[in-house]
Amino acid sequence: MSRITDCFKNLQEEKRKGLIPFIVAGDPKPGFTLPLMKALVDGGADLIELGVPFSDPMADGPAIQAGSERALAHGTTLHDVIGMVATFRKDNQQTPVILMGYLNPVEIMGYEDFAKSAAEAGVDGVLIIDMPPEEAGELKEILVKHQIDMIFLIAPTTSVERQKYISETASGFLYYVSLKGVTGSNRLDTNSVEESVRVIKQQSKLPVGVGFGIRDAESAAKVAKVSDAIIVGSPIVELVGEMADDSADSLNKISEYLSALRDAIDVV
Repeated sequence: MSRITDCFKNLQEEKRKGLIPFIVAGDPKPGFTLPLMKALVDGGADLIELGVPFSDPMADGPAIQAGSERALAHGTTLHDVIGMVATFRKDNQQTPVILMGYLNPVEIMGYEDFAKSAAEAGVDGVLIIDMPPEEAGELKEILVKHQIDMIFLIAPTTSVERQKYISETASGFLYYVSLKGVTGSNRLDTNSVEESVRVIKQQSKLPVGVGFGIRDAESAAKVAKVSDAIIVGSPIVELVGEMADDSADSLNKISEYLSALRDAIDVV
């Protein structure tokens, strides 16, 4: 059983909802990422999505684009990101880590080298935003060999037939994009999310995490009622962008923000 599957199994047994924060690796500088990952765990994260910085994103809003630019300004590479996970694993063997990013850096590294290095570092899942499931066969086969889950996005515009296909291709959990557009939007329609998640769950037994548009405790609680996990990125990356260093005070702000979300979804 993968760390991701085990995590969701434990959450279900405890009747709790998952909290999945997203950060950009190397933002605002490479040395900040490891203490930030630890601060996320301290704040109540069940899983961590670690963004691989990329120069030409297609789904990221202004906040995450800015985070990638800060990371790239320090020369952060996919190799560096994998190394950060390996260092994190020296102290934390429990929290699942998912790499989220775009295909180009993986293509350059090579599927086999990427999967082997990621597995050895302790990566549990991979979400390649611009890799449709129809074209993912070779990469998925290699990831499965190295016991890494391949996670896919489902959008509000995804047909029921394609939802079923994605569900059969994915492992770990399904990432439902709660709105049409890029990350960081405020146009969250909880009723629409509830109906969409209900339909997805008719096609799949995988847990469903919902992201895009969750910014505060109120929206987190509403989405947690209808999903298995909430995914929060842009507000955290915005906080990171405001910080001058990785001091205890700076990291505490991140932990406190996440703790407020944790408290809100635990009430659910």
